[in-house]
Amino acid sequence: MSAEAAETVRADMLQQGHFLLSSGMHSPTYIQAALLLQDPREAERLCRDLADRFRHLAADAVAGPAIGGIVVAYEVARQLGARALWTERVEGRMELRRSFALRPGERILLVEDVVTTGASAREVKRALEAAGGRVVGIGALVDRSGTSLEFDVPFEALMTVQIEAYIPAVCPLCREGVPLTRPRSYG
Repeated sequence: MSAEAAETVRADMLQQGHFLLSSGMHSPTYIQAALLLQDPREAERLCRDLADRFRHLAADAVAGPAIGGIVVAYEVARQLGARALWTERVEGRMELRRSFALRPGERILLVEDVVTTGASAREVKRALEAAGGRVVGIGALVDRSGTSLEFDVPFEALMTVQIEAYIPAVCPLCREGVPLTRPRSYG
């Protein structure tokens, strides 16, 4: 991908409208990180930078939530020489599937593409711990939380952006009658 094309993709990943986020919040801006990750060289560069921030934790495996965290987990794991796995939502709950299993106490780095509230990361962390793993860090390509996220393990993001997100009951876009869009990146 040329430098010009990469810059266009970065601009296109910030979409404007009225979006329902996977956290349940509403926002006038949606970050479609998959547009960055479609270029293997860009994905490698970003995930290498993320992996470098957690290399000292000596993770045995890297896990992310399906679907946004799969590519990130795979490439960060490749960079760390660890194995990659992901969780999937089954009947409303995140869990390991596809015969993925963890050894008791296995050190896991949890990664995501975009973090808004941290709820998804917490849910994946609980699922990994229930499967016997020990989450030693949480990383993201983008932190759009607008606050200091509280996790009981180290958290780092490559980029922090300030983007409004609203509880649906007080969403100004809903009050203005702007149609709500559910991004095609999930369910």
